[in-house]
Amino acid sequence: MTVRLAGLPLDLALWGVRQFAGLLGTVDRRLLPDDTEIEPAVSGMPVVFVHGLADRPSIFSKLQNGLRGCGAGPFVTATYNVLNPDIRVAARMLGEQVERVRKQNGGRPVCLIGHSMGGLIARYYVQRLGGDAHVPLVITLATPHSGTAMALWAPPHPVLRQLRPGSPLLAELAEPCAGCRTQFVAFYSNLDEAVIPSSRARLDHPDLLVRNVLVDGVGHLMLPVYGTVIHDVREVLTEAMELPLAG
Repeated sequence: MTVRLAGLPLDLALWGVRQFAGLLGTVDRRLLPDDTEIEPAVSGMPVVFVHGLADRPSIFSKLQNGLRGCGAGPFVTATYNVLNPDIRVAARMLGEQVERVRKQNGGRPVCLIGHSMGGLIARYYVQRLGGDAHVPLVITLATPHSGTAMALWAPPHPVLRQLRPGSPLLAELAEPCAGCRTQFVAFYSNLDEAVIPSSRARLDHPDLLVRNVLVDGVGHLMLPVYGTVIHDVREVLTEAMELPLAG
């Protein structure tokens, strides 16, 4: 936890420079131009991955490999700009990318998989921006749904303030959202060194359809690459694709 916290300002600075230099775009390179519509290669849901703060799309490489052959796809990694660090803004950008993915895949519904803060971005889009009309399933991995005490000790970065327990953003997500159609599956660990206490990675909301899955003894960055989690995510996706999908 100490190493992660100490390196966070440098990670944010370097990532901001890369974004500014244009080495990371606002959408995955596999997305085609806006006016392009293609025949879907598979019959399942496209999957959009949303990484966490100061992490990189490569955090999902092993998970993507583990999901190949299950009928889901294509796999797309969403990105967001830390030079405008706000979860609400990132959620709006995610919504635009979801629309592009749907357009390029016959209008099919999309599954979102978010690690750490990426899960909050996905949740805000679904819960507050109408994304539940297009996203029947959100899977979160080590996401601080109720905030994390680590954000209280970290440098005063705007996004980190949003991750503090009781922040205005988290209070907004705790508001009623009756009728939200999306199913949530939240994987959390009892050994998470970034979400403190680790129980804050559970998603508990009276209006949401949620299944919380405890993973024993796995760290924050290891959750997306842990074999048992990959197997369970694959099963969740397979089950979801067996149900009628709303458009």
